[in-house]
Amino acid sequence: MKHLFLIFLMNLLHQHAGKSLRRDGSSLKSFEDIKNEIAGYTDIAKAIIDLAVHGKAQNRSYDRLAVFADTIGPRLSGSKNLEAAIKYMFTALQKDGLENVHLEPVKVPHWERGEEFAVMLEPRNHSIAILGLGNSVATPPEGITAEVIVVASFDELHKRAQEAKGKIVVYNELFISYGETVQYRLQGAVEAAKVGAVASLIRSIASFSIQSPHTGEQSYQPDVPQIPTACITVEDAEMMSRMSLRGTKIVVHLRMGAKTYPDSLSFNTVAEIVGSKYPEQVVLVSGHLDSWDVGQGAMDDGGGAFISWEALSLIKDLGLRPKRTLRLVLWTGEEQGGVGAKQYYQLHKENISNFDVVMESDEGTFQPSGLGFSGSAEARDIVREIMTLLQPINVTDVYDTADGTDISYWMRDGVPGDTMTVQDPNQMNLCAAVWTVVSYVIADMEDMLPR
Repeated sequence: MKHLFLIFLMNLLHQHAGKSLRRDGSSLKSFEDIKNEIAGYTDIAKAIIDLAVHGKAQNRSYDRLAVFADTIGPRLSGSKNLEAAIKYMFTALQKDGLENVHLEPVKVPHWERGEEFAVMLEPRNHSIAILGLGNSVATPPEGITAEVIVVASFDELHKRAQEAKGKIVVYNELFISYGETVQYRLQGAVEAAKVGAVASLIRSIASFSIQSPHTGEQSYQPDVPQIPTACITVEDAEMMSRMSLRGTKIVVHLRMGAKTYPDSLSFNTVAEIVGSKYPEQVVLVSGHLDSWDVGQGAMDDGGGAFISWEALSLIKDLGLRPKRTLRLVLWTGEEQGGVGAKQYYQLHKENISNFDVVMESDEGTFQPSGLGFSGSAEARDIVREIMTLLQPINVTDVYDTADGTDISYWMRDGVPGDTMTVQDPNQMNLCAAVWTVVSYVIADMEDMLPR
């Protein structure tokens, strides 16, 4: 988990980059015309905000999520819980009266962490809280007992490569930001294995800690030995760093029972409000249903999935039908590297010119402050105008960055992206209102957004 991003991707044909296209290729609107068109959505935006924040839909996305998370629990890729979650959502979307509710099959990884145990034996006996990282290999049944080398960076590890052979590498990296620091979780095992280490323990990627280790994805490389890897608490990483700096010998015993099984059948879950004028053109809103196996997956990414569902519900409740199809996709296999989204992209990329916008919420449903954006100046100006419709809830800023596992495939194809940045915790109602206003207006404007 990082902080909230609500992510958008705007698609147009390459030959019309930077222009506002009509569907039939006829003359283009001036920006003043576009501003006037967006201003015409003021009453609809107000109705959406009133319904989501103050009306009968207030707290609906939260209540739906609470029932879901309490009923299903964690939803690890390949697990029975994830299978139950997909069935639950398929039924719920049908009962909500959405259109074209269906499942699209996906093959997803199936990994289970098994029993995990770590203890410091020298200089004193101390139990170490750990969480194995996704797809980690197991230790031998008897575990691994080895001396520890503590490093603060990959550079330090490579400089001390001769010392690391046969040892357990402990990374006590400084937290700068999630985007910069997560490389230690993703690549820590590989870099440690390159210098002959027997395991790696990584300081949890977090700005603070209450003796709580985090889990997440990590990646092996085909030509590098696979070694067991887990996250430890910030407190334990810092303690071992202090010991190491004093020249104290540290010995740790590590035992991990992780298992990897053959890929399992799973599904992306899809529902729509079919467009009234350009049904073949799509504005896609999304979040992912799978989660890690610790906790309930309520924030990562229950919140994003459920405000995306809420966007369609709010539009349906108001009796609105945008010109383009508004499509909800609840991804599977995101935590294992966006597997469900990658397969969806491969299946649908031949129709990429019909995808006007692809939106993902996967960074937490806190109080939004604006949208991050990556794209042309012309498209940014249009997004900025759309954001003025959200002045009643003070969510109007546009920032210059975008990110998102599930929609990165579209971005690599040259489709610009933008994201919602957040500050302080608030309520899912605000996120749902922002998500709905922006997705509806983009889906209903006469012209697709410019690249």
